[in-house]
Amino acid sequence: MLRLVFTGRGRRMWSAVTYLLYSDSASVGLRRDLSAPHAAPAAKLAIQVRPLTSDDALPWLDVRERGLSDDQVYGRLAQGRLLRSGIETCHVAVEPGGNACYMQWLILSHQNQRVRAFFGNLYPRLAADEALLEGAYTPEAYRGQGIMAAAMAQIAERASQFGARWVVTFVDETNVASLKGCARAGFEPYLRRHERFRLFRRYVSFSPVSQAASPG
Repeated sequence: MLRLVFTGRGRRMWSAVTYLLYSDSASVGLRRDLSAPHAAPAAKLAIQVRPLTSDDALPWLDVRERGLSDDQVYGRLAQGRLLRSGIETCHVAVEPGGNACYMQWLILSHQNQRVRAFFGNLYPRLAADEALLEGAYTPEAYRGQGIMAAAMAQIAERASQFGARWVVTFVDETNVASLKGCARAGFEPYLRRHERFRLFRRYVSFSPVSQAASPG
């Protein structure tokens, strides 16, 4: 929130504060069974997925770029914070020109403690055969080209190299575009996460989708 103030985004900072004071939200927990065949969808650009390296430039996370909305700055700051968290492993999708056009973390169960330290109780503890996808981000210039679904499917499949059968992710239930992208990547709903903030304290609970209203 201090970064929002320093970048002249006081209004977005206040919105974040009011959210932490009192809010209710819900997310859909989605899961993919890597033992079941699923053809990764194709994006409009030919992409290659690989771990992020120190040589990768991510200019689309620059919060000093002119013309950005408050929400764009907030999203970029969140990605930068996750990059500095020490959580492994961030993957990128690279387009034919060699530029990264998507980023997302593939997190294995041995990082449960790091996930808990950074995210709190926002995610269920990963079992040995589970992995978590988090921090999906498509730069504005590359949106609407099917990159998320294509890259997400390929990143998820990498978890099988480390003994994972299940890959899980969570998406705000109002984010219809991302929910559709997850479905194309082979993910199906299995949980609903309820999140409440009361005076800066977060309360999180989970329920199976069979016991909750699942978005269409």
